[in-house]
Amino acid sequence: MANPASADTINNDAERVRAFLTAMEARQLPDAQALLAPGAVMQFPEAPPMYRLSDLVAWAKTRYRHVRKTFHAFDTMVTDNRSVVVCHGELSVVWLDGSTFYGVRFIDRFELTGGLITRQDVWNDLALIRR
Repeated sequence: MANPASADTINNDAERVRAFLTAMEARQLPDAQALLAPGAVMQFPEAPPMYRLSDLVAWAKTRYRHVRKTFHAFDTMVTDNRSVVVCHGELSVVWLDGSTFYGVRFIDRFELTGGLITRQDVWNDLALIRR
């Protein structure tokens, strides 16, 4: 049976995920990197698994200029050896041609061990509205 999760663990892991996403949005890559475990994997729609933030940024540059996230909620589950944080909300996108789109749904799922992100899985509706 899993140990009851403390409110501190749940809140801290959700805040780590929020800090990671905020750093990525601002392209503060050293701050984001500090929240990743060695060997962390990031999986985005229509992309191979990525293991380096520089690969993620290079991939994103071929799709859009900027994405901003509006968070609706963070949900956290904690087991004996890891946490899972799921956040969802809406994306605001500036495409490569400068046009914009708002209200794109997203869900990000993170796994954390020892307070560091080991996995990120991303689902969104960008492919449905991509130009």
